[in-house]
Amino acid sequence: MSFTYSGLKTAVQNYVDSSETTFVNTLDTFIQQAENRIFNTIELNVFRKNVTGTATSGNQYLATPSDFISPFSLAVLDGDSKYTYLLLKHPSFMRNYIQTASTTGAPKYYGQFDDDTFILAPTPNANLTFELHYLYQPASLTTTGDSGTTWISDNTPDLLLYGTLAEASIFLKQDPNETAMFEGRFQENLVRTKNLMESRSTKDENRFDKQRGVVAAQ
Repeated sequence: MSFTYSGLKTAVQNYVDSSETTFVNTLDTFIQQAENRIFNTIELNVFRKNVTGTATSGNQYLATPSDFISPFSLAVLDGDSKYTYLLLKHPSFMRNYIQTASTTGAPKYYGQFDDDTFILAPTPNANLTFELHYLYQPASLTTTGDSGTTWISDNTPDLLLYGTLAEASIFLKQDPNETAMFEGRFQENLVRTKNLMESRSTKDENRFDKQRGVVAAQ
């Protein structure tokens, strides 16, 4: 079983027995809330990608992609296609390091400065090419059209259904037991999907690193 955009909306209306105009007009919000909960709770390896970018000399900040959720790795890529991986550090470490260490040099560390930016330390003393391997948020089912589907709606339809129902039930102020039932089903499917993804992750990580020359930042 899978859900199209139209099919999911119909299923939600049938489950909660409501076709009230305000509720129907808010269905997209419930779907997006469910998707956000999924993507922020579990790492789905199908939503990993690599991008390259350039950090300029003297600039300690590096912008993250617009679909960025969280990093797997950040590496400097040299002219021989060798990767020197930076260590991900907590913002407090980055603040202390920048205050006490040399202000420029070959970056060793990176941290999340804000939702849209990494901070590098030391500050690059040359223009550098970076490759970011990261978890990204794909387009919402609500953008696909009535007959559209996504990986989530095709491969974990119950997870998306019950996540949407949990949000819809709260909106409708339904019986707490019914809301709890939807939330419980959502959590069950969340754990099931998480376990499935983790079982695949180890194999993927080993294969991923073998494809690159890996050098740790010194």
